[in-house]
Amino acid sequence: MSDNYGSIIKDGLWDQNVVFSQLLAMCPTMAVTTSGTNGLGMGLATTAVLVVSNILVASIRHTVSSQVRIPVFVVLIATLVTVVDMAMNAWLHDLYKVLGLFIALIVVNCAILGRAEAFAVKNGIVASAVDGLAMGLGFTGALTAIGLIREFLGTGTLFAQASNLLGPSFAFLEMKLPGYGGALLMILPPGGFAILGFLLAGKRVLERRLAERGAAAAQAAAA
Repeated sequence: MSDNYGSIIKDGLWDQNVVFSQLLAMCPTMAVTTSGTNGLGMGLATTAVLVVSNILVASIRHTVSSQVRIPVFVVLIATLVTVVDMAMNAWLHDLYKVLGLFIALIVVNCAILGRAEAFAVKNGIVASAVDGLAMGLGFTGALTAIGLIREFLGTGTLFAQASNLLGPSFAFLEMKLPGYGGALLMILPPGGFAILGFLLAGKRVLERRLAERGAAAAQAAAA
C-alpha cells in the first residue's frame, strides 16, 4: 500500500498529469476546451468520477477476480457517469447543453479506467481516493488552462458563462477584451493541438531547467 501521499499528489498534478504527461483523454481535451468554463466543468465532472471509482475499486479489489475485473470496473464507471450526467442535466442544465455528449463519454475516458487498473486495484481506499483527486485536479487544471488560452485567443473572452457553472455570484469572472474579434483557428481542433503542443514544450523546458538547477545545487553541496 502506498502511503506517500505527497508523491501521489505530485504525480497527479504534474509528473503524471493526465494531459501533459500521459497524453490521455485527448478527445475531451480538444472538444470541450473552447472555453475555460467548459474545461473546468468537464474537469470537475471527471474528478468526481475518478475519486468515487477509485474508492469503489479499492474497496472490492480483494473480492473481484482478475478474470472479470475490467468488465466490473467499466460497469462501476458507467454507473457513476450516469449519475453525474443526470445531476448536471438537473442542476447545471445550461452547461450540460454545451458539454452534452462528452459527459457520457467519460465512461470511456482512458484516465479513469487506467487509474483503476494501475493504482486503485493495488492500493488502499485512502491512497486511491487521494490518487483520484490528484489526477482529477491535474486533468481539470490542464483542461482549464488550455480552454482559457483558446478562449482568449479565439474569442477575446475569459470564463464566458462562468455563472452557468459556478452560480451568479461568479459572474465577475466573465471578461471580454474590447475591440478584439478573435481568431477562429484557436477554437477549432488545429488551434487546440497547437496550444497543447506549446504547453507541452513549455513543461519540458521547465522540467529540464529544474533538473539542471537541482544537479548544479547537488554538485555545489558535494564540493
